[in-house]
Amino acid sequence: MNKNVDVCVIGAGPGGALLSYLLAKSGISVALLEKQMTLGKAFRGEILNSDGVAVLNKHEVMSRFEDGAILPLEHIEYWLNGKLVKLLLPAMSEGNVGIHVPQADLLDALIKGASQYPDFTLHTGVTVSRLVQDEDGYYHGILAFDGTGEEMLLHCRVIVGADGRYSTVRRQANIPAMIRNHGYDLLWARIPAPPGWKPIIRSAIVNNQQLHLFTQARGHIQIGWNIEQDSYPKLRKQSFEPFITTLIQAFPDLEHQVRQYIKSWNDFVLLDIFSSQADTWTKDGLVLIGDAAHTMTPTGAFGLNEALRDADWLADHLTQGLQGDLLDKDWLKQVEQVRRQAVEVLQQEQLIMEQTYQQNFYVG
Repeated sequence: MNKNVDVCVIGAGPGGALLSYLLAKSGISVALLEKQMTLGKAFRGEILNSDGVAVLNKHEVMSRFEDGAILPLEHIEYWLNGKLVKLLLPAMSEGNVGIHVPQADLLDALIKGASQYPDFTLHTGVTVSRLVQDEDGYYHGILAFDGTGEEMLLHCRVIVGADGRYSTVRRQANIPAMIRNHGYDLLWARIPAPPGWKPIIRSAIVNNQQLHLFTQARGHIQIGWNIEQDSYPKLRKQSFEPFITTLIQAFPDLEHQVRQYIKSWNDFVLLDIFSSQADTWTKDGLVLIGDAAHTMTPTGAFGLNEALRDADWLADHLTQGLQGDLLDKDWLKQVEQVRRQAVEVLQQEQLIMEQTYQQNFYVG
């Protein structure tokens, strides 16, 4: 396949999907490429904060969700050794401490919105092989292969890398990233919520181990467990029972669900935790957004929301740049600076939140 479009977006997560929708809505031709055949991963951040909600409301996306997809969370609980020690209520103006929307629902709403426009195309099961440059180093296309092995050559005026923290676009564009380890990794598990379970977030400390749970729309609870960085291979060699006992000590009212649905290490998914900042988000004809540009840790649930803000920011500037043929690295670098500064502030905020986390469990 040989095709010409204005913009190639690599990665159909929330940032890439929202950007594609906004560009297509503005009359810009967009090809959205995704490596997976089915959109969305098994475990990911799905909590919208006020910034993410503002972006989605701005573009009338919140009203597109199917019934049952939106779950406002009521409060945050802090538990220490099996006892509730602190309750954080939301500001009266918001009425929640976050909103859970399953990523599948978010992506479905965005892709359906983009698909209304004839110049939008979605290609799943696609592996990017090479970024195409001209003799001056300007990026103007992508060589890829679809799920059947057929070659795809997409010519474009700009490439957007929205393909996550292990970004192929970033690597092939030879853009280094500064990696910061945070001393922990995260185990995720998901269980059905018991009858009558309230929509809450809960954080706990048991034997100096941090655990978290997030109520999800459609009747589930996601559990996150901080473990020492790189310790999971060693943990898997140990007995599972003491580990699950600690989980029950943290959340005693979920003992039945935990024992019924978490029976072995195989019921957890490991997420290695780090933050990163790409040396640059831009080159001639190329831009990075979301985790490809600035990986964030799960602390504070910033990652999803900042990816949405990136897409909102970039859509306006790309529309202007395409109309004025202003896609060289100097112009794009100017576009990058303000947004980059805001993200770096949030990354520092995450560090402070992690360093002061245990203060949440002590009152007075």
